[in-house]
Amino acid sequence: MSAEHLIIDHISIEFDSPKGKFKALDNVNLKIRRGEFVSLIGHSGCGKSTVLNIVAGLLQSTEGGVVLEGKEVNEPGPERAVVFQNHSLLPWLTAYENVELAVKQVFKGRKSRKEMREWIEHNLRLVHMEHAMYKKPSEISGGMKQRVGIARALAMEPTVLLMDEPFGALDALTRSHLQDSLMEIQRDLKNTVIMITHDVDEAVLLSDRIVMMTNGPAATIGEVLDVDLPRPRYRLELADDVHYNHLRAEVLRFLHERHSKTDVQSNSEVKQAAKTEEKKGAGADRKAA
Repeated sequence: MSAEHLIIDHISIEFDSPKGKFKALDNVNLKIRRGEFVSLIGHSGCGKSTVLNIVAGLLQSTEGGVVLEGKEVNEPGPERAVVFQNHSLLPWLTAYENVELAVKQVFKGRKSRKEMREWIEHNLRLVHMEHAMYKKPSEISGGMKQRVGIARALAMEPTVLLMDEPFGALDALTRSHLQDSLMEIQRDLKNTVIMITHDVDEAVLLSDRIVMMTNGPAATIGEVLDVDLPRPRYRLELADDVHYNHLRAEVLRFLHERHSKTDVQSNSEVKQAAKTEEKKGAGADRKAA
């Protein structure tokens, strides 16, 4: 990995709500090195997807901004490809044709028809889908659809791959196979990857750093954990690795403490509300008397 090339520069974002302004993110600040694999983890509603969408250019922050290779991010671009939990394949097109759509959009006028065909086939081979390239989404499994979605993203030749819980809807065995494939691909292509996950083991296995988000509203970065495990990584060998389990415990501790603080805060708010109602009731009784 070389120098920092993606800067999330003190971003905050507010949304309009029936009760006024809602601050989803507050002062999120992170510098990511080229070729680094970063996972975002936190409880539901902590703004992980909002951060990803701002980096993708799908949302504009209220304050701060994102800078990629010295240029401010203001809109979506092929250098930042997104893989969602839902594969988002067009059902009437084959796997090949779904990837072809992205390739034509990015490389039209830059690659010949033959070069584009070879490039599409190359990216389908990367995700081990060359045998099913002419099948439609209804003819392949959920894991295979997600592989095609990853191939489509990689075919755009992005410098940054953004992944929003890409394996969250898959069974455990399929998920583990895709995690292994992703590690191989990232090792070979050296893309920068930002991935949202709720899976602690997945985060520790895949990441160079794990960014742990505080609970919303006004969510921000709580802690950043360096995952200094040597690569390549093999899940069976890591299962009994003392340092792997220490890192895993650190993430679990953070998530548990944040959840506990939320519970304590909620209980305090409930008690305070109850006291307020009691005072109101006592006041009403005195007036009635």
